[in-house]
Amino acid sequence: MAGFWGNRKRERDELAAQDADLAQRAQTALVAADERIRVTTDELVFAEAELGPDSTKELREALTAVRQHLGEAFHLHQLNHDEIPDTAEELRTRNARIVQLCDWAEELLDDRTEALSERIARARRAPEIIAGVRADAQRLRSRVPGARETVQRLAARYSAEALAQVDANPSEAEQLLGFAEHGAGVAERRREAGQREQANMALEASTESVRRAATLLDAVETFEVEALRAESTLAAIVEDSREDIVVALKEPHSPAVSEAITKLQAALSALPAAGVNTDPFTQLTRLREANAGLDAAIAAARERAARIIPPLEHVRHAIDDADRQLAVARDVIAGHRGWIGADARTRLAEAERVRLDLDRFLGTSAAAATQIDEDDREQAMAMARRAATLAGEALQLAQRDIDQSRPQQGPDQWGGGYGGGRRGGGDGLMGGLLGGLVIGSLLDGMFD
Repeated sequence: MAGFWGNRKRERDELAAQDADLAQRAQTALVAADERIRVTTDELVFAEAELGPDSTKELREALTAVRQHLGEAFHLHQLNHDEIPDTAEELRTRNARIVQLCDWAEELLDDRTEALSERIARARRAPEIIAGVRADAQRLRSRVPGARETVQRLAARYSAEALAQVDANPSEAEQLLGFAEHGAGVAERRREAGQREQANMALEASTESVRRAATLLDAVETFEVEALRAESTLAAIVEDSREDIVVALKEPHSPAVSEAITKLQAALSALPAAGVNTDPFTQLTRLREANAGLDAAIAAARERAARIIPPLEHVRHAIDDADRQLAVARDVIAGHRGWIGADARTRLAEAERVRLDLDRFLGTSAAAATQIDEDDREQAMAMARRAATLAGEALQLAQRDIDQSRPQQGPDQWGGGYGGGRRGGGDGLMGGLLGGLVIGSLLDGMFD
């Protein structure tokens, strides 16, 4: 019996110690939450001065809610110390509620202030950012003449259809830079007038314009490199295709195989003669589709035990082609993000996913792989071709979106694809807006 009463006493002592610890935690949490409200109120005043009341609405509403619930916590703490005796269970319940309310208040204020911290830091650096926008715009302007020369040089080698991807990029970039410089001036004047919210909007628009202009100019240089790479890849794929036809003629014949051979031969015959301005991207796409059709027909007609292992060189060409297609699609979509719809973005995302899956499948970077196991080559080639097909579809869908977004103005209409459009047009500022940066609504009434 003595042991029983001893155990009960120990349990009571342990519970009393836990209650004392909980009471201390409740008091500490209450003080910390009250102090946090004071500090956050000061931060709200500064944030409203820098960002304006609209941008700080969520933090202001959070502070109101926290003050209301903290009032409940103070009331509970007061009940713990009034003249009316309380049971241990009542005290325990109140203290647990106090801790819960204070923790919630801290978490809510942390979330709201963190959401504003980056914008506040950016607002503090506004003069520095404005200077950076102007310096970047001046630096990028110096690249525009070189970009125009590059486009003229490319016109002597590639067809108008191929150059439609970048031929208007220099003009669009120049207009975007003019828009960025104007926006920087608007931001500066609005800050001096105390209109911080409008100043921040103008500054964000200017920064985005500079980024877009850089993307368009980079796309011209990338196109030249990728076009040369496409020509080199095309020559290799032509040779591979002829070898594929020779191999296919030795395979068990079926109507599907014969039809695929005919299509591949027709694609090879359609290649232009030397010295004719070409579109290597389109030619590669046609050959790739014909090759893929032949591969599928052969695979369906061939017994697994007799299947042909793709040569390493063929796999490498497929991987190179996929990487090139992805690079082209990325530049087009990055250069016209405001115009690109969900379908093109989805195709590009899926192509990039398949390309990453290929690296994981091989256990190394596919672009750098020098050896691929024979058992893995067929799957690696299929994944590479799938990535290239998806990237090609993304490019076609992006071009469709760009063409549909631009106003139709006859032969001088805007068009484009690979980081830009077909024709330059429009007045300085409006040209920047037609470049895909739909920000005129944000700065409505701000141009003075």
